Amino acid sequence: MHEAVTEYLIGLTRWKAEMTRLRTIVLECGLYEEYKWMHPCYTAHGKNIVLLHEFKGYCAVLFPKGALLKDPLDILVQQTKNTQAARQMRFTDLQGIEALETTLKAYIMEAIEIEKSGRKVAMKKTVDYELPEELVHRFREEPEFEKAFKALTPGRQKGYLLHFAQPKQSKTRSSRIVRNSERIIDGYGLTDCTCGLSKRKPNCDGSHKQLQNPGSNRR
Repeated sequence: MHEAVTEYLIGLTRWKAEMTRLRTIVLECGLYEEYKWMHPCYTAHGKNIVLLHEFKGYCAVLFPKGALLKDPLDILVQQTKNTQAARQMRFTDLQGIEALETTLKAYIMEAIEIEKSGRKVAMKKTVDYELPEELVHRFREEPEFEKAFKALTPGRQKGYLLHFAQPKQSKTRSSRIVRNSERIIDGYGLTDCTCGLSKRKPNCDGSHKQLQNPGSNRR
């Protein structure tokens, strides 16, 4: 058992009993316990098999390659429509966990075999995403902007496409494109740090707030 996971579980104010039981079940499958991304993570031969997560309305066992599981009971949940590989098995009480213990273990063992086989989830490529009409219009008006967008890494392009397409109103979609134009031209992704202070580059950790309120650190 990993000490950081033990401390994590002790500190929970919600789902403590359920998460502790899930930990026991997962460990009984012979997985190695680690602490990654601020959550319990269980691996086999260095490969992530499952993670434990707690949310407001439920706790869950997350399978990073859940889309490849057979799931005969149809109980795995796709967290959002844009989630491609991961799937969750959700629980709201100990009784539900006990009822599905055998099934959970079977799914975990299948996930281990999937990793052993080297199978991968066929991920959608950037070209598979539909471009918002507002972005297409912007490309037509400004070829240099299109060139800058297509020079971004596929992951950064995907992040912007999902962000731009999310609003239902065209006005809001256009506003998001305009608001992020400078970032795109400068080669930054949607969540990349541009202030130079972040300790989690390329992601932003909120350090830019020091620039907005330079006197906040004064004593």
